[in-house]
Amino acid sequence: MAVGIYFLSDTIIKELHSSPSVNSSCLFVVISPGNIIGSGIFVSPKGVLENCSSVGLALIVWTLTGVITAISALCYAELGVTIPKSGGDYSYVKDIFGGLAGFLRLWIAVLVIYPTNQAVIALTFANYALQPLFPSCFPPERALGLLAAVCLLLLTWINCFSVRWATRVQDVFTTGKLLALCLIIIMGVVQICKGHFYWLEPEHAFHPLQPYDMGRIALAFLQGSFAYAGWNFLNYVTEELIDPYRNLPRAIFISIPLVTFVYVFANIAYVTAMSPQELMASNAVAVTFGEKLLGVMSWIMPISVALSTFGGVNGSLFTSSRLFFAGAREGHLPRLLAMIHVNRCTPIPALLFTCISTLLMLCTSDIYTLINYVGFINYLFYGVTVAGQIVLRIKEPDLHRPIKVSLAWPVIFLIFWAFLLIFSLYSEPVVCCIGLAIMLSGVPVYLFGVYWENKPKSFNSFVAKLTHLGQKLFMVVYPAEGSEDGNEDKDEAG
Repeated sequence: MAVGIYFLSDTIIKELHSSPSVNSSCLFVVISPGNIIGSGIFVSPKGVLENCSSVGLALIVWTLTGVITAISALCYAELGVTIPKSGGDYSYVKDIFGGLAGFLRLWIAVLVIYPTNQAVIALTFANYALQPLFPSCFPPERALGLLAAVCLLLLTWINCFSVRWATRVQDVFTTGKLLALCLIIIMGVVQICKGHFYWLEPEHAFHPLQPYDMGRIALAFLQGSFAYAGWNFLNYVTEELIDPYRNLPRAIFISIPLVTFVYVFANIAYVTAMSPQELMASNAVAVTFGEKLLGVMSWIMPISVALSTFGGVNGSLFTSSRLFFAGAREGHLPRLLAMIHVNRCTPIPALLFTCISTLLMLCTSDIYTLINYVGFINYLFYGVTVAGQIVLRIKEPDLHRPIKVSLAWPVIFLIFWAFLLIFSLYSEPVVCCIGLAIMLSGVPVYLFGVYWENKPKSFNSFVAKLTHLGQKLFMVVYPAEGSEDGNEDKDEAG
């Protein structure tokens, strides 16, 4: 979501906005132009190339990641119409494998996936904003962390204050990523026409800069998958989507091939202007690309990417509340986290919780470690969810499935999934084990908070008082209790 890449056809967007069941004032359904192309393409190329060891293999990884993303999206499409609940893989895992598995998915999303995604985009914004000020060296780590924190706090305030402001920020800053990517691809085509394709010739493209290593190739896929994050966004709003049987497959067939094309050609463009060594030495590859080709106009690139990543942080905050609502509805999260402001219809408790957890992630400014961290956990549950598709076919073969894909697709995905997790764990055992430990820490929380139903009255009373205090402090109510339409214009005028 967040950093994500998702393309939605105009038809789907119009149908969502025109549906009487969809309230555009509240954050239950969020479809924004800012989710077309994610900011990961400006940070992941370095990580992919470093781990692949050659340009040719890196381009293959970008292409295969797009193919695997398409396969997993098809599997999710079947699950989305078979279990038509909002909440995405959290809802599917809970219904197929039980409450504990679903809670662990929710637990890791709330504590790791959303905060880490937002931290990576905020740090990317800080990198691109500060790199022009430090042309001969990397920006100081403290400066990166401070600017990323300021970006996050500002956007959290905007999202808490007004839904309309948040959507305007998203629409305005979307132009940055589109401008940057169009400029990169066009300049790449110009370079190829001039004959600058040394690193694209087969004898040079597959020349390894260091020995190939299967573990590092697995990490390259994790780095690439970060840029494709967001492909499952529509599964989080299935209940609100008009005609999902038609629109889910349409979104997949339009979006993922287009995004794969853009990403592969952006990476081709990078290596027409930079050697692999120069690309790997840069923390802001688009800035280096602009300095090589744009001359006095090179300032366009850092500004465009900074605008893009700023909008990316906003998009992540803007969409995060849907999962909180789904979890609270099932009793897996405190009700306070799903509540919205009585007038502004903004999910203030969820936004503040996400902001604080993201600030904690900013304790490290190593973007690529964070990507490996969140990528491993994400793929772990992608595999569990796709395995659930096969389990559901076996347990309930006669269940109505408006979309039914061949079982070959989930099997192919699970083979790739096993390769990725095993070799990632081998290459980055500490990072992966930390993620697993955080996930497993949710087991005692589930047993105490969810499974144990007959809690003492004093405990329930204490929780109720805390919830009531939070409601008064933030002026929020559970959506069913207040007006879902709100009157934001009146509130802003006041």
